[in-house]
Amino acid sequence: MAEYVVYYRVSTERQGRSGLGLEAQRAMVEQFLQPADNVIAEFTEIQSGKRDDRTELWNAINLVKKTRSKLLIPKLDRFSRKVSFISGIIDQGIELTVCEHPNVSIFFLHLLACFAEEERRQISERTRAALRAAKKRGTELGRNAQALAVQRRLEKQDFFETIRAEFEQAVAEAGSLSGAARLLNDRGVKTAKGGKWYPQTVCNYKPLSVAGHARCL
Repeated sequence: MAEYVVYYRVSTERQGRSGLGLEAQRAMVEQFLQPADNVIAEFTEIQSGKRDDRTELWNAINLVKKTRSKLLIPKLDRFSRKVSFISGIIDQGIELTVCEHPNVSIFFLHLLACFAEEERRQISERTRAALRAAKKRGTELGRNAQALAVQRRLEKQDFFETIRAEFEQAVAEAGSLSGAARLLNDRGVKTAKGGKWYPQTVCNYKPLSVAGHARCL
């Protein structure tokens, strides 16, 4: 039997209200837990993963220290994308368990942290590149419009991370946009707005997948 303190995080209030990101994370935790395991408490945060001073995260960490339990998170990027922060928590003696990679060593956790940080850097760079391209085309973006564009892009990426595995599996199995949309709908995977998938919806998310910048044919 193991005792856990569970930590969930979404980046935006919209995701928190819709339950889309949280629902997927809770499903991962439920699938991971064994009948004899005990969940001491759950903490949910609506905050950017860039910040290290998240209130609910530190409440969870302090409870782990107090109860000598384990900190359980669905995915490492829900905890943090910063190598230094993740390493610092591990160095404090916190036993970190990731549902997505349940049996990895501390060494491999550090590698996963490196990948998560690099992914965040690439997301940020793609966002800046898109804004530079828009300006080069003569598009005037005011401060509010620019902030909104960045926020929407990050929200889209954040949502996609919750369905990445199902999305890429459907695309690989179907071999077509319409086939992938049909598989996603049949498997109960919802879009960011909670609706059905269509070929164009699949196309809109393909640049975020392993296929990279593959064109929609």
